[in-house]
Amino acid sequence: MRGFGNGFMTEAIPGSLPPSGQNNPQQCPHGLYSEQLSGTAFTAPRARNQKVWYFKIRPSVRHHKFVQVEHKGITAHENFRIDPNQMRWNPPEIPTGKPVDWLEGLQLQCGSGDPTLKAGIHIYMYTCNSSMHNKAFQNSDGDFLIVPQEGALTITTENGRLHVEPCEIVVIPRGIKFSVAVSGPSRGYVSEVFNGHFIIPDLGPIGANGLANPNDFMFPEAWFEDVEFPNGGYSYYDKYAGQLFCAPMDYSPFDVVAWHGNYAPFKYDLRKFNTMNTVSYDHADPSIFTVITCQSAEPGVAVCDFVIFPPRWMVAEHTFRPPYYHRNTMSEYMGMIYGQYDAKAGGKEGFVAGGSSVHLPMTAHGPDTTVFEKASNDELKPEYFDAGLAFMFESTYIFKVTEEFVNAPFLQPNYMDCWQGLRSHFHEAPHDEEPKGKGKRARK
Repeated sequence: MRGFGNGFMTEAIPGSLPPSGQNNPQQCPHGLYSEQLSGTAFTAPRARNQKVWYFKIRPSVRHHKFVQVEHKGITAHENFRIDPNQMRWNPPEIPTGKPVDWLEGLQLQCGSGDPTLKAGIHIYMYTCNSSMHNKAFQNSDGDFLIVPQEGALTITTENGRLHVEPCEIVVIPRGIKFSVAVSGPSRGYVSEVFNGHFIIPDLGPIGANGLANPNDFMFPEAWFEDVEFPNGGYSYYDKYAGQLFCAPMDYSPFDVVAWHGNYAPFKYDLRKFNTMNTVSYDHADPSIFTVITCQSAEPGVAVCDFVIFPPRWMVAEHTFRPPYYHRNTMSEYMGMIYGQYDAKAGGKEGFVAGGSSVHLPMTAHGPDTTVFEKASNDELKPEYFDAGLAFMFESTYIFKVTEEFVNAPFLQPNYMDCWQGLRSHFHEAPHDEEPKGKGKRARK
């Protein structure tokens, strides 16, 4: 199904939805159970209210007792460390030999906040080589934005199935059960937001069109399985308050025969993004590349902006075209889906596909020496950039990095060396001229 933010109605068996206007009839069609999942408070304004009505073979309340289980990748926030230095990592290796599924291969990298206060963000990387078998996962702490980098994912959710490849993204809202299947080695990135939900950004002066088209977001159609697992043979995992719990189940939770509402997983193909850019001079702020955003209570300030740097024409005149050197109030996490980023060199110790970097608020960053020298002296003419696809999770929260990634063997310890070659190009005015706007010249 297409379209972002609209209400949907879908049924795997015709006639499974109750008559219009009846969400909870005395008896549902086909002997189903009605169940509402609310993504916002009941009293949230209509424009922001999100909910879905499921019509299920069995209600979700039927499961055995939750027991806390160990998952160091999820509980790594207990070892967060603050470090203002610029940090960059090579791609983590994908496991071989022993089967590792998506949930087992989830590893917290950085973030900030507290899910019990519904405020903050966590960022993970996943590496896996096996599908989740007889296992479902629910994140009660927040929404997941999943960015595959290597290997396609087939994600079964309560709302239906979505196939997500590299160069596509998928969002699984808080509280929706899902399971991930892979066909081989897989790696990618995950952003988890504790406040609110992801939406498409307002366009403001851009007008009615541009950036991500609402009609290009894809939602699943109803799909179900009616499978029983005697003696609690199915595992139901729940991420709750930064910990992981597991409850045995006697059946598959993917037994939703029909659903309607506006609270559902969705995917988007990044290759459909309609890039906005300058056609005169200067390098526009990266906010023009925002695909989706999760806003904080402060207007215009994001819990997470998901920003991409896609193939595009660059035509600005009298302009340093790569990103300018900057310090800002936001934390920036960057990942590389394929190819090379136009502000960084590639190579073994560069910013490579599957790699990542973290730049914290007020920490300076920007193009490396090689890129600066080349861009400062290039002949400026229209150029189509298609060397790679990078993305950014940008957040108002100050990221702390987990000890596992601070000490990771794939951390680039000499990342800051890429700027050490930036030499002074300053040309002082001749002695018979007073420098304009510079105050008095210091005596030599």
